[in-house]
Order: sequence, then structure tokens, then C-alpha cells
Amino acid sequence: MSKGRVWPAEWRAYDDPVSGVRVRQLTRHKAHSHHLYFTNPGWYGGGRRLLVASDRENASNLFGLDLDTGEMRQLTAHAPDEEPNFLATTVNPTREEAYFGCGRRVTALDLETLEQRPLWEVPEGFRRSMLNTTADGRHVCLGIVEDLAGRFRLDLGHGYVGFRETFEAKPDCRIVRVPVDGGKAETVWQEACWIGHVNTSPTRADLLSFCHEGPWDRVDNRIWGLDLSTGRAWAVRPREGDESPGHEYWLADGETMAYHGRRPDGSSLMGRIRYDNSERLEFAFSEETGHTHSNDFSLVVGDAGSVVRMWRVRNGNLEGPRVLAEHRGSKHVQALHVHPRFTPDGSEVLYTADPQGYGNVYLAQVPASYESLPALGEAR
Repeated sequence: MSKGRVWPAEWRAYDDPVSGVRVRQLTRHKAHSHHLYFTNPGWYGGGRRLLVASDRENASNLFGLDLDTGEMRQLTAHAPDEEPNFLATTVNPTREEAYFGCGRRVTALDLETLEQRPLWEVPEGFRRSMLNTTADGRHVCLGIVEDLAGRFRLDLGHGYVGFRETFEAKPDCRIVRVPVDGGKAETVWQEACWIGHVNTSPTRADLLSFCHEGPWDRVDNRIWGLDLSTGRAWAVRPREGDESPGHEYWLADGETMAYHGRRPDGSSLMGRIRYDNSERLEFAFSEETGHTHSNDFSLVVGDAGSVVRMWRVRNGNLEGPRVLAEHRGSKHVQALHVHPRFTPDGSEVLYTADPQGYGNVYLAQVPASYESLPALGEAR
């Protein structure tokens, strides 16, 4: 496979069989394709292009999909025996550059020239987790975890194998800040607790969130904030009793996080809170959420079950859920998780699903009228 190769448009458009909204299937190749993790926006080129990963010709590579024409430009040329983790790719918000990991290497990719340069190498004895770029574009932040593969079976991306064992082992974990223009990487946080989901604020270069990973009902607290200017960490939305809030993500304002979870009585919870634990708004309800995402917490999407479901928050109340689109995703491995997220302008929802057997990337239109969507359980 060669960098720069242009693949013709594969997309097709159809009306969703449940909601009737217009859906564009962006990829349609006999191989798995997926978008980035739902906390990592993949748009670039002024929002006209989207990063997707695809396993073509027996190799995993990164592609730039033109949202006007559907053409896909191949951006990397990895060999079949390499295993890059494109799910954790991060786009620099200030220039046309992306960063991804393969093995112990973290690589910078120029999204126009396709030139690559080594950015950092994870120390021996550690594994990478999520990459995120700071709002000023100057640093990539990531978590590294003590590699425990020699102690027990470990394959977290394919069925969470070794998940509970990693949590119980309390591995040496660190959050590292790497300058994108060269220079010494800095460990900004370290503890003997499994750290995951390092997410930078989209507007504040001094803020990031991370989680204490593990079974949500057993971690001390899932959601944490870190001030990069002082090194201070604190619990965000402190866990109360046996409840389990998590899957935190930043809203577009860069000062508010949203999350979902479960209460001890089995009901679901969904909420948002400022990084300083003020302005908390939270709801309890009976329906499952799955992974959730929102730009401003007025509309929230989730992927539980076989449909992309949507809630509306209006006048301090939670309405819904209603069905945006049927995904019928298997969620068998991380790359096939649906992970719905809104486009930056909120007009569409991006997701991955494999209803015909291969994982593909989809965009579903968000209708002007929330009431036009069918309630969960209704057939069109």
C-alpha cells in the first residue's frame, strides 16, 4: 500500500428504517473501518476532511476522507505485521498535523505532505493509552501504563482481556506531556493506580481530565481533573456511595465535562459538571445510555442496544430518549464500538457500526425538530 493513494468514494445515502433521517455511509469496503475514539475529534482541513482508519489489503492505515466528494486519501503505509492504534489518534487544533501510536513509538503526521517524524518513544516496560493534544497545539498528552503482559493474559482492545487483573495489580501509571516541536517529555502525574482516558480540554491548555480505570463500582473515583500549570489533581464529580459515573468527556466550552453511569438501584444517570465541581446538573432514568456524547448538553446521543438514541435537555429537564438511527453494531472489539459523537456544528452524528458484518463509518443527520424522531420502541 502506498501513501497518497486516492481511493474513490464508497458512500451511499439512505433513509434510516426506524427514524427516517438521512444517513450517509462513508466507507463500504470489505474490511473494517472506524472513526477515532469519541473523545478525539477527527476533523481537519477546515472541517472538510475526516480521519478514518481502515484495514485494507491486510494492513491497518489512516485515511483522510473528503466530506464533499467522498474520496479517501491514504495517509500512512503500514505493513501487515504492524499494529498501529489509530483509535487513539489526536489532531492538532492549530495546524494540519495528527499524532498516533504504533508499538512504543508516537509519530507526528503532516496531514498535507504526509511526512512523518518521530515524536516520542514510550519507555520500555510501559504501554500507551489515549493521546490528546492541548488546546494551544503545543503538546501531546498521554497516559502510559506499566506493561503487565508478562504476569497475566492481556488484550484490552479485544474483549477487555486482563481488565480486572490490571485494576487489581495497581500498576505504575504516568501522564506525560510531549512537546510537538521537540524537547524533553515531562511526567506531569504519576501514581500506583491504573490511569486511562487522558483527555485535554478543547479550550484550556492548562486543563485535562483522566480516569482511574477499572470496574466502575470498585474504583475509588472515576473522574479526575489535572491542572497542568500547577500539577494539582482533584476528583471531579466525586463518587457517592455505590454509584458508578464515568465515560467522561469535555463539552465544547472546555470547562464542563459530561458523563453517564449507573446508580445502586440499577437506574441510569447522566450529567454534566464544571471542572471545579460547580454547576452540576444530573438526571436519573430507566433507559440504558451506552457511550454518550454532546457538544453543549442540550442534545445527547448514546449507543446502547441497537440504535443511536438521543435525549434533549430543556428547561432543566431531560426528555427522551428518541431514536436517531439504527446501528445494529456488534461492539465486539474496541474498533467496532459505535462511539457516536456530534459533528462540531451539531448537524450530524458520526458513528461506527457493522450491521452487514464489516465495520463502517456513518453520518446521521440531526433533524431540526427533536419531536420528529420516534420514541424508543416505536416503529416507523
